[in-house]
Formats: sequence, C-alpha cells, structure tokens
Amino acid sequence: MALQFDLVVVGSGPGGYVAAIRASQLGLKVGVIERESLGGICLNWGCIPTKALLKSAQVFEYLNHAADYGLKAENVGYDFGAVIGRSRGVADGMSKGITFLFKKNKIETVMGTGKVLAPGKVEVTRADGTTELVEAKSIILATGTRARQLPTMPIDDVKIIGYRKAMTMERLPKRLVVVGSGAIGVEFAYFYRTMGSEVTLVEFLPRIVPVEDEEISRQMEKSFRKIGVNVLTSAEVTNVDTNGEGCKVTIKTAKGEQVIDCDVVLSAVGVTTNLENIGIEELGIKVERGRLVVDDFYQTNVPGVYAIGDITPGPALAHVASAEGIICVEKIAGHHPEPLNYQNIPGCTYASPEIASVGYTEAEAKEKGYDVLVGKFPFSASGKASAAGVKDGFVKVIFDKKYGEWLGAHMIGANVTELIAEVVVARKLETTGHEIIKSVHPHPTMSEAIMEAAAAAYGEVIHL
Repeated sequence: MALQFDLVVVGSGPGGYVAAIRASQLGLKVGVIERESLGGICLNWGCIPTKALLKSAQVFEYLNHAADYGLKAENVGYDFGAVIGRSRGVADGMSKGITFLFKKNKIETVMGTGKVLAPGKVEVTRADGTTELVEAKSIILATGTRARQLPTMPIDDVKIIGYRKAMTMERLPKRLVVVGSGAIGVEFAYFYRTMGSEVTLVEFLPRIVPVEDEEISRQMEKSFRKIGVNVLTSAEVTNVDTNGEGCKVTIKTAKGEQVIDCDVVLSAVGVTTNLENIGIEELGIKVERGRLVVDDFYQTNVPGVYAIGDITPGPALAHVASAEGIICVEKIAGHHPEPLNYQNIPGCTYASPEIASVGYTEAEAKEKGYDVLVGKFPFSASGKASAAGVKDGFVKVIFDKKYGEWLGAHMIGANVTELIAEVVVARKLETTGHEIIKSVHPHPTMSEAIMEAAAAAYGEVIHL
C-alpha cells in the first residue's frame, strides 16, 4: 500500500519544511521526503552553521582588540576543533527543532530520495536501496542546489574544497585561496582571515560582491584589505596544480599571470540546481537555464506538480524559498495569496562588515530611467557606532525624485542585516522618503542612519 497524503514535499530545506508546516496549518495531510537531514542545506550546511563560525571569528576579533575598549585580554587563543564543533552543534540543534515542529504539526517524514513517476505519484528510494510509493494530490519539488564546480577546479575536498568541507576543516589552513566573492566566498574569506589564515580572494568580475551597489563593493574591498585579505579582481583561475604538498594556483589578471602557493583552494563560484533523477524529464516539466518554469503560484506546466526555492528562477535565498512555499500551499489550499514581489527581496552578507541591500542599485535605477535622489550617512557620524567601536561603513538610500518612491537601500557596517527589514516593510507599504524622515528613530541606535540617509537625500540631514 502506498503512503497517502494531500500534499507531499520533496526536500526539507527552508522552502520545503516551511511549505509543509503551513500546509498542515491549513488542514492538509502532509508528507516530506528527505534524503539527508531535516532543514536541508540552509540549516545543516549553509545559513545557520556559517553564522556560528562567523560569530566565533567576531568574538576572537573582539578579544584581540580588547585594548580598544580599555580592557586587557592577553595570550588569546582558540581551539579550532571546538570552533567547528560549536558550529555543528548549532546546526544539529536547529535540525532537531524541525523534527519537533514536524511532530507538532503531524507531518510525516519519509527518508530517502524522491522521484516523481506521474502526477500524484512519487517513488522514494531509501539508503538501503528499497523503494516505497507515495501518493498525493499535490507535489512540491524543493530539492535546492549544490556547489557548482569549474573544470579548472574539480572539488576533491582535500586540496580543492567546497563550502561543506570549508565548515568542517580539521585544522586551520595556513594559506587559503578563495575563488568567487559572492556571499559564500566573502564570508569564508573573513572567517579564515580573522582566525589567522593568509587569504587571497579571487573575483572574475571587476569588483567583489558584484551584485551589490558599486559603492558597497568599494567599501568592502577597503575593509578586507585593512584586515590583510589579498583581493584580486578581474582575475581568472586558469589552473590549480595539486601534485605537490599544497596547491599552485595560476591566476590570470590584467597585469599578467601570477602563481600563488596555498594549502587549500575554496571554490565558491556559485551553485547548481539539484534536478537530476527527480522525474522532470519523464514528466516533461519545462526547464529554462537550469531552473524549472513556474507560474506566479509555483505550478509547473504539469498540473498538480509545483516547484519552489533555488530550483526556480527567483533569487537563491532561504527567505525567498520560505515565502514561495507559503504562497504555493496557500494557493493549493484554495486561498488567494498575493504573488511575491521579487523587487522587494533583501539580500544579506554576514562577513564583517555586514552587507544588506534591497531594491535597485543607483546604476540600475538610472538605467530604468528614474531621476534619482541619493542620500548617504556614514557610520563614522553615528554616536552608537562610535560608542560600539564599529565606525566603518554607511547607509545609502535611493529615491525617485518625482514621486518619492523608495527605489533601493544599500548598507555596509555592523549589524546592518538587522536594519534592512525597515526598508523592506517601508517599500511594501509604499512609504516615501519624507515619511521616513518624519518617523522618529530611537537615539542612540544604528537605525538612525536610515533616517539620516533619507534626510541627506532631501537636503535635511542634521548630523553631517
């Protein structure tokens, strides 16, 4: 007898598990198919354990700068194994939390690899090779992504590693080359440099964190160079020789070719979707540029089969997958959810300084034809930032001059990932710059910088 559900979700990452819980709240009988650990990559190998590593690095950095705060902390050291162990413990705790939530919401977990055989039918192959049939009125595919590999850098998890190995290293590498300066590359570059590794960060494009506003990229590079990261932009890794004790990395730049010796190379060149062997070819589910084609409510071209998260065209972010999952199951349950506005999705990078942004960059806004007002407020002028000893960075806001529409916001500095939500909510409510200026912000706080930046855009800034 096949297991029977109203809804079955293939994958339990931040898209899958959130979709499952919301569906259960709406009265559906839900099953989740997972081949590894509940919570998926985000909870077990991505968002959560990396933040635990970064916190250890930040605390270590504070201790090494205790004198800046009038304190003494001498002979500060660390147990690298314990740092890694703490990170894994945090991840394990979060995964167990999903187990609790599934039990609370009466969601059944089916361990194994799922493959859609037909609408309403999924075959699950367990680790021991046995199979089981699962039937459901609706199927959501939420299989996520894995690390992308370049031909010049095949990952062996010994000398050329991916993000999983980067967070479970047995010992700190003396010299590390990080290839790719997106969120993953930048966060690991900060972690390993702060812990004591010599780090070279290689970016193919002209600037690091290339999806961010150009001024953010410049500030991030400045901050990284200050802590001793060797930043190479407009640079391409053409070869990695792993025959010796370490690696010889050949890098082509505008100034010519150079070879860097290191112990380990971290490939952080993006991700690729997990679409193999899940039944999409057999069912004829449409794929474009490696992503499943879906409508505004995440149904594929095959009725009853839906897809959310990183395997669809939206931004590959955990919070996007969660939002998509909720919208998807609310539609399945007969509700009338509002389609997701992909122009109002915040992006965050958790190195030090942090980066947070939403909406158009200044260049994008101008390309769209907007006449823009731009305001900036540096944290060097913030009383709270000065008191906390974190004066690097700034808040930059962009408004449409004609109507006052908030087109975008870009922040770099301490804890800015906690500040960006104000902008997301304000944009959702179609708040204007003047309304932000007139909204009283608490003093002294980092959040005042948002109000001050808005005031700067309109020539009303007080503290500059």
